[in-house]
Amino acid sequence: MKHASAGRSTRAIHGTTVTDAHGAPHIPVYNTTTFAFENTAALLDVADGRVRGPLYTRYGLNPTIFALEETMASIEGTENALAFCSGMAAETALFAHYGREGIVCVGDAYGGTMELLGNQLAQLGITTTFLLGDQLDRLEESLGDGAKLVFFETPTNPALGIYDITALADLAHRYGAKVAVDNTFASPVNQRPLELGADLVSYSATKYLGGHSDVTAGFVLGTTELVEPLNAWRKSFGSAISPETAAVLSRSLRTLVVRVRQHNANAQAVAEAMEADPRVSRVLYPGLPSFPGHAIAAKQMSGFGGVVTVEVAADADTTVQVVDRLELFALAPSLGGVESLVTQPVTTTHYDLTPEERERRGITGSMIRLSIGLEDADDLIADLTQALDVVGH
Repeated sequence: MKHASAGRSTRAIHGTTVTDAHGAPHIPVYNTTTFAFENTAALLDVADGRVRGPLYTRYGLNPTIFALEETMASIEGTENALAFCSGMAAETALFAHYGREGIVCVGDAYGGTMELLGNQLAQLGITTTFLLGDQLDRLEESLGDGAKLVFFETPTNPALGIYDITALADLAHRYGAKVAVDNTFASPVNQRPLELGADLVSYSATKYLGGHSDVTAGFVLGTTELVEPLNAWRKSFGSAISPETAAVLSRSLRTLVVRVRQHNANAQAVAEAMEADPRVSRVLYPGLPSFPGHAIAAKQMSGFGGVVTVEVAADADTTVQVVDRLELFALAPSLGGVESLVTQPVTTTHYDLTPEERERRGITGSMIRLSIGLEDADDLIADLTQALDVVGH
């Protein structure tokens, strides 16, 4: 790995060995579908995997994609990265390969992930056991029944639940199961699950890795032994990232560290201000000492991320009014961009869950998920303060 001993900012800028023949500092967009060879022997060397080189873009064998994957693996500090056309595509390949003997999904997860696990994969005979955060005592039972993949987010979407990666990995490994962590909310700047015992890490690169709300992409990372089998799924599903998207994402990774540090600082300031506001009944943010998972988060994270979830001290209708009064926060179902976003999970990310399932997971109508951007924190706090004026009126 190039610059393996360097810091993450250095790796984000110099983390690839793929170079341009004309001396460009960053690999250009090779927006071509196929690549020609001097002879059949050279073609077969690439096709059979003896030589790494471009061949066919749908396979992911494209120099622009190679450069992105090398850089992302360097940032994560691991051997291999596969780039996909979305985070859901990355998870689909991950679950299809490693989940065939059963999956245990621990805690909350993105609504699309839960739909994939509980609906589409179930139709293919891939079964998932869903355990809430207070049901971890049942994990060993599921592993004893033969499940071979433990999957979880930490922090979770939308309540920012924290799970001890090392403890869960130790338990899963005793039963011969693999552990995959969705690290989207944390990013590799704030948390590195592979160093804590996880086998694989996945991302929706649409969020912090892209950082500008202009790419849709995903990753799975880990050792070459564990990641390489997913290549065949990516190839057959047709879910490789496009060269154009790969180039934009490579650009974004160069500023990942400085962006995430500012997200962290702004979110901490907003969380503290909201915790002091009597019109807010609860603030969920791992950086607050009052947060239930703060101790574990402080142990395994170096920063607490840019998402703050609050519960307004009002009913669902009033909470809608709060959301609609916000001026700097755009009402949009995503996160991780330079601009601040707001969403109610009951109407967006977890809308497809039944009301009963949302209630079981504590996802209420008064809950607001804030993606804190890179604006001045004082301006964001002022915007939230004025929007909360409808509470109690």
